[in-house]
This record gives sequence, C-alpha cells and structure tokens, in this order.
Amino acid sequence: MKDLIKGGYGQGGYDLIVLGAGSAGFSAAITGADAGKRVALVGHGTIGGTCVNVGCVPSKAMIRAAEAVHGAGAAKRFPGLSGHAQVDDWQTLVQSKDDLVETLRQKKYADLLPEYESVDYIDAGPARLIEGGVAVGDRILKAPKTIIATGGRPILPTIDGIEEIGALDSTSLLELEALPKSLIFIGAGYIGAELAQMMSRMGVKVTLVARSHLLPGAEPEVSEALAEAFEAEGITLLTGLSYDTVRRDVAAGVTLRVIQNGKPVEVTADHLVATAGRRANTEDMGLDAIGVETDARGSIVVGEDMQTSVPGIYAAGDVTDRDQFVYMAAYGAKLAVKNAVLGEDNRYDNAAMPWVVFSDPQVAGVGFSEAQARDAGFDVKTSIVPLDQVPRALAARDTRGLIKLVADRKTDRLLGGQVIAPEGSDTIQTLVMALKFGMTTKALGETIFPYLTTVEGLKLAAQTFDMDVAKLSCCAG
Repeated sequence: MKDLIKGGYGQGGYDLIVLGAGSAGFSAAITGADAGKRVALVGHGTIGGTCVNVGCVPSKAMIRAAEAVHGAGAAKRFPGLSGHAQVDDWQTLVQSKDDLVETLRQKKYADLLPEYESVDYIDAGPARLIEGGVAVGDRILKAPKTIIATGGRPILPTIDGIEEIGALDSTSLLELEALPKSLIFIGAGYIGAELAQMMSRMGVKVTLVARSHLLPGAEPEVSEALAEAFEAEGITLLTGLSYDTVRRDVAAGVTLRVIQNGKPVEVTADHLVATAGRRANTEDMGLDAIGVETDARGSIVVGEDMQTSVPGIYAAGDVTDRDQFVYMAAYGAKLAVKNAVLGEDNRYDNAAMPWVVFSDPQVAGVGFSEAQARDAGFDVKTSIVPLDQVPRALAARDTRGLIKLVADRKTDRLLGGQVIAPEGSDTIQTLVMALKFGMTTKALGETIFPYLTTVEGLKLAAQTFDMDVAKLSCCAG
C-alpha cells in the first residue's frame, strides 16, 4: 500500500480527488489513472468498502455454505436418495469466510495500488469538503474535480427500546462467535431474505418480520412464491404489521412486540437482526456548508451525469440516491470520472440493469415490473410460466418458482421481467440482453435455446403470450 501523499504531488496539484476506497472509489481512481490523470484516493478505515468486507463476499460465502447443508437434506426429493449435513464447527466456518474476505481485499484492492503510479492512497482520518478542496487530517488537498464515494451503512429501525438491546446488523451477524438457537429478522428486503434463509439452513429457528411483505419490490407472484418456499423450510413470516417495542431479558433473550391485524403479537429469540435499511455515509463531511444537496436519507442527489448540485463535485455508489448495487457503483463512478476530467457527456442508464436476490430459489429481475410499466403509461401485457412447465425444473425435481415477462401490447417490445428459480441469477442476463437490444416477445420466443436449461424458460414465457406451452412437446417450440 502506498505511503501517505507519495508520488510527488504534495498537498495540491491533483487532477481529481476521490473520497472513499470501496468499489466506486477504486473504479473512479483507476479510470482517472488510465486517462493519465493524477488522483488522490482518500480512504478511511478498512480498504475495500462494503462489498468485499461486510457485504457481497462474506454473505454469499455463508449463503453457499448454507446451501450445502440444505442440499444434503433436499436430496430426498429424488427417489432412492437421502442425505444429511449440519454445522459441526461454526467458528471454523466463520474464519474461512474471514480468510476469503482478507484474500480478496488484498488482491483486488490493496495490491492494485502499486500498479497505478499516478494514484496516491491517503488514509489520515475522515475527510471534509471545504471551499476549493478537501481537508484530511491536518492536510488540505486541492483538485478541480472531486468524486464522493463514501458508501453507506446499516441503520436501526425506529422501535422503542431497540437502542438498548444490542441489535445485530448484517455485519455483526456474520461475526457471531457461536451459532445462536433463534433469531428475529426485522426487514424482509433482499438483505433480510438472504440472511434469514441462510441462518435457518444453518439450524437456527428464524422469524422474519416486516411491515409489508417479503421482497416488497418484487412482483406479487414472485414474492408469494418465495414466501411459500421459506415457509416450507420452517421460516416463520410475520408481515403486514407495525412495530411496538423491543426489550431484552437476560434469561429469555430479546422479545419483539408488534401489532398485527390490530392485535399485539410477541416473538422471542436469542438475538434481533436489523435488516430494514441503510443510510449514506455523509455526516460531518461539510456537504451543507458548500451546498451539496442531500435527500431525507442523507443520500447525495446527483444528476444523470453523476454531478451533484455543486459544479465540479460528483458522487457515485451507495452514498447517492441511485441504485444500491456494487456493479452500479462502479459503473456510476466510471461515468463520473469521464464526465469530470475527460469532458465527456455520459448519462447514467439503468434501463437494462439486472438485480438479484441470492435466496433459494433465487430471485432476479430487469426492467419494468407490471405495476411500473402501467405507471409509465404503457398498454401492458404479461405472461407467467410456472417452473413445472420448464423441463429443467422437472428433471431437477425442483419446480419452486416462475418466470414473468412484461411487454408493450402495442409494439410487442419487452419491457421487463422477473425470475424466481434455483438458477435465476444466471438466467436473468439473457433477458437483460433482450431488453438492451429492444427485442419483442415474438423474437425472444423464436430464439433457439439449449434444452434442459432454466434459461429456456424465458423462451417458454415469451411463447406464452400467444400459445399454451403446456400443449407443446419437448423442444417443439
């Protein structure tokens, strides 16, 4: 890792200052360096940001481990098979996750810095924007352009007593020294859904609690299908409620009191895990003083060019009011640099942005949902194919899920779609390409797909707009 202010540019003389050393920050710094610019990359704390340290990498490693445990027991769906697996050593499993995180953090972040001579990595405490530059510790850095990429963090929901009970979040959950017997998860978005199922498969009794329903951003049919899968695995879902109080008893654990259908309901577990939202890291950065606009959640408001309300100051990643995905953070940061220091006029485009929930079955989507398409003024038509119509699912003896497509009735152009299937995360990219290049449902339905794949379900869903695929023979389409 480079020394502080190494590189000969001193306390000024930079073309670009990047605040934050996570995925967005590194994307910005590398893009600037590749363009021949001198960059100050200002980090604070552990290098690498959310994804590699406490987000994507550790959670998916543990989710895969839980899938292995579950997969052994699920073997009984095949006649003549049985299996069993369990967590024998939780601490060893957690340590293996930590080892993976450390390896990737070193290889994909720290070890990259020496490869870019024009990037100075600076970690001297929190940064604060001032007129004409950035204050870091006792130093003032100056550059004509600045990119803010300081990320976000988990927040606690507003519930009486939650500050006193020692609630866990998505980070501290994966650092527990012992596997708990029971957990309450508050929040049923993608983080809550993934982690709740993972812990349940590790042998923990899980109750998932939410104000609305499971995966509120997904299509209703998709949300319902995942809820059925969760309940079949023994996860208790409490939805459509309001939070009242939470308290901790030394002997009993944590008790959450909610109001559901006008009646109080109490749930007790060893710990409560808050997965009900995140907040941008924008406090104490001096944003108000220099006029950088933020929204009610503290997120920086940016335009389509990734510029903030202050000319010359850009932002990217989870610190902004844009999409909260690591790949979109890197994408937005690259656009910001090209616009800021290369004079280009790139625009943020998420029309064909895929998203994935790593539950099982996996949930993935792209483009408009049915409701979003109607709100956008389209004359909408939809098709739904349950997985029991997809040969791959029948052969795998796992028909949990469905595929839903949304299209414009007037033009037949695809507008979006969602998949809930064991291989949903890999399936969605084909639909991304279809949307990106403006395909119609007819064109998708006429495309050749390999047989006995989950992605073939997209072809069947496209054909369902005009025919009953249940009446087709194998490969007849």
